[in-house]
Amino acid sequence: EIGKLSDDELARIRNQEIGFVFQTFNLLPRADALHNVELPLVYAGLKHEERRKRAREALEMVGLGDRMKHRPNELSGGQRQRVAIARALVNRPSIILADEPTGNLDTSTGEEIMASFERIWKQGNTVILVTHEADIAAHAKRVVRMRDGKVESDLATTSNASPAPAARS
Repeated sequence: EIGKLSDDELARIRNQEIGFVFQTFNLLPRADALHNVELPLVYAGLKHEERRKRAREALEMVGLGDRMKHRPNELSGGQRQRVAIARALVNRPSIILADEPTGNLDTSTGEEIMASFERIWKQGNTVILVTHEADIAAHAKRVVRMRDGKVESDLATTSNASPAPAARS
């Protein structure tokens, strides 16, 4: 029950229990990938050495170990989104919330991002992904469709694809 929690308690849950991935990446333009991923750990109060270690691990997990010192303007859209995914993972949350994470990407890069979410899901994280794109929703194990703020359908998928994160459209 979160309705009775204080603002500080809610902030702690958002920082430590939930990882957020946004359509627009929300990366700091003057900071390199490593610092962008490290930022939630600053707010969590971790020491510098532990922050750097975990940020490096998260970037390695999304295949960007060789791009840690690059700023967002030196990365492709897909690489920027993978930095955003690494930032969402760095606090080791149990839930990842992704809002249109492929919306600004071409089809091929979108598929790469969905493969990243599938790996994250297979590692035990819950992934809730919001999308308007049917091909992205097709990756999901469960699809909840909403219209005008109400649930229109809630179906487990039966596709031949291996299960992927939950999606809403």
